Amino acid sequence: MSKINKFIGAHVSAQGGVSNAIENAKNINARAFAIFTKNQRRWDSKPLEEEEILKFKKLLKESGISPDYILPHNSYLHNLGSPDPEKREKSFNAFVDEMERCNLLGLNKINMHPGSHLNEISVDECIKFIADGINKAHKKVPNVVVVLENTAGQGSNIGSKFSEIGKIIELIEDKSRIGVCIDTCHTLASGYELKDEEGYNKTFDEFEKYIGFKYLKGVHLNDSMFDTGSKKDRHQSIGKGKLGEEFFIRFMNDSRFDNVPIILETIDNTIWKEEIEYLYSLIK
Repeated sequence: MSKINKFIGAHVSAQGGVSNAIENAKNINARAFAIFTKNQRRWDSKPLEEEEILKFKKLLKESGISPDYILPHNSYLHNLGSPDPEKREKSFNAFVDEMERCNLLGLNKINMHPGSHLNEISVDECIKFIADGINKAHKKVPNVVVVLENTAGQGSNIGSKFSEIGKIIELIEDKSRIGVCIDTCHTLASGYELKDEEGYNKTFDEFEKYIGFKYLKGVHLNDSMFDTGSKKDRHQSIGKGKLGEEFFIRFMNDSRFDNVPIILETIDNTIWKEEIEYLYSLIK
């Protein structure tokens, strides 16, 4: 496996303490993983204890999983693009707290959904707010790269078009600390075709044009319950959705996705180990 340049894992539970995530990752033979560093559905949570931080770092070192292949996800509550200044400020403070948690744990990335305009401001204004929040967060917390995730096209969320993510990146002052995570279910749902070779090539040509693979910092590898352009964010187990085996063979043999964390957020965590094994078996 040392010669394989794909680093696959899943978004594992950190219940009972972030250090528990490492055992959960090892149990599925993960070479990468994602976690929430706090309860993702609450604004506040108690600070990480020094003992837990040390335990996390020790177990991580013993696991052989590099911090480069860990992709923490921020809370779903944050909206750096909110039209409401108070909510934007609340989101910013909570986001900075999560960046600090990553930094304390020795992790160098944080994955986020860009934000939503809530149909109250223009897309461009929302994009400016998001970029402004990231620029300010960079000044508050060192080391951590902010990784923008493409969205499925539902509601007023920013980021379902590669061009919108590209516009955020253009406004970021420190380009070394911004990146992108491609979610394959979201990509299909937002209208980019991935199921056949022509669609796959066209989609990633567009990604290169508007964003650039140099900004790729992670992948959420999910099958989709619904077809191209559904605008429905409904993940499915690998090979049991609309993407089809051809897509996963193409993806696993595409060197553009080497050496980044590839994270499963598929719906049945009892088969993650088998899904990971299956994906590696597709490498020619």
